[in-house]
Amino acid sequence: MIYKPENGRFYFAKFRWQGKLIRRSTRATDSKTAHAIEGRIRSELARGNWGILDERKAIPTLAEFLRKDFLPFIEGKCKAKPNTLAYWGYGARDLLASDFARLPLNKITDQHAGQFAARHSHQSPSTVNRGLRTLQRAFSLACDWGRIDRKPKIGLADGERRRERVLTDGEAERYLAVSAQPWRDVATIMLGTGARPGELFTLRWENVLLNGHGGMIQILAGKTKSARRILPMVPRVYETFKTRHEGAGRPTEGWVFPTSSKFGHLEEGGAHFQHGKALGASGVSVFPPYTLRHTALTNLARLGTDAFTLAKIAGHSRVSITERYIHPAEDTIQRAFERMAGNQKVVTDGGHR
Repeated sequence: MIYKPENGRFYFAKFRWQGKLIRRSTRATDSKTAHAIEGRIRSELARGNWGILDERKAIPTLAEFLRKDFLPFIEGKCKAKPNTLAYWGYGARDLLASDFARLPLNKITDQHAGQFAARHSHQSPSTVNRGLRTLQRAFSLACDWGRIDRKPKIGLADGERRRERVLTDGEAERYLAVSAQPWRDVATIMLGTGARPGELFTLRWENVLLNGHGGMIQILAGKTKSARRILPMVPRVYETFKTRHEGAGRPTEGWVFPTSSKFGHLEEGGAHFQHGKALGASGVSVFPPYTLRHTALTNLARLGTDAFTLAKIAGHSRVSITERYIHPAEDTIQRAFERMAGNQKVVTDGGHR
């Protein structure tokens, strides 16, 4: 049989030959070619050519993979995201200094990850998990590129602080009132859609639909396939887009938030600068820009949006991620039980037991 690992790029051949389990990458991205390669492997084995199983290149050590493959890939992919680039860079540095950096990728297990967490227990859980998430990402890429057959499950350290700050309506209004453009519009849209800041920085007019009384935003790229989605506009978001569109001369293409930066659009560094100035002028307690997204999704959850719908809106690949945004207040819990009690009363009044 042939199969493709979850989020993997290449098909793998898997079968038993003379009681031995054979599993190897075909290095093929389409099933037809993969089937042909599997047939060739079986044919060579039938001729007694067991050496075909050794044609595969030696599996690199973690250190080799990080230096030669992972870091160059991240540097190319995250040029416009200096904070993200620094995050993966620091994580790779911690892993390169670990005891298992010289082990082949297929010899590293969750036990090594646990030892890594124990050795760094004097650091915050967030710092420890930076290294472990880098290890997870490295294994995913190695599996996608056919360097290993499968990736081990790597657990994270407990106790990591979550983004649980939610802005009140008053805090949000004071903050927006003193925010400079174009960050004010980005912040307004984040609060109205729950979109990620990076998704808005690179938004183009080709992916914005304005129909005269409403509109939709098309997100084309993100961390996972689930990030590709369409978000409707609430009135305030529509007015923000409409005003910006008319002010720009009603363009049909180009960046929605153009700047003079080398990328041509608003980027993380410029956004953080404007965010910092708005915090100082508004008097609102310090919060990271991502809190705007967190606030929007939490507000949607409080309105009764179920977790699966919320995950679709947020662009999450797993509902377990969405649960971080759901913070039910005591009155919300009380209303839920009141609705259940009311439903039971109606059934009882109807004569049913």
